[in-house]
Amino acid sequence: MIRILLAEDEDAMRSYLARALENAGYDVVAVACGTEALPYLAEQHFDLLLSDIVMPEMDGIELAQRCAELSPDTKVIFITGFAAVTLKANRETPQARVLSKPFHLRDLVMEVQRVFGEPSEMRI
Repeated sequence: MIRILLAEDEDAMRSYLARALENAGYDVVAVACGTEALPYLAEQHFDLLLSDIVMPEMDGIELAQRCAELSPDTKVIFITGFAAVTLKANRETPQARVLSKPFHLRDLVMEVQRVFGEPSEMRI
């Protein structure tokens, strides 16, 4: 089973995304910020880091850079509602994918499936 570490500072969004990904068959650990995610990355294996870019304490780009050091095989998908931040993410972490808010849960699940080369079947 694919394990996802979700870092999202908005409680409602974090809960919503975690539930949708779990319903799609993924094992999800959800945290509220980048600093909360670091110990998980250091101690456990995750196949994917799904992170908001704009968060307090540590933004998603810095979290992805730390993830690359701690867990180099972990893939990264960013989620953001800010177009300018998307450009920065693409420049600083070119291997990561970016989903712009608002997006439909179907789009999120399909992006995760693409990252892992899974068949594009709807699992929500």
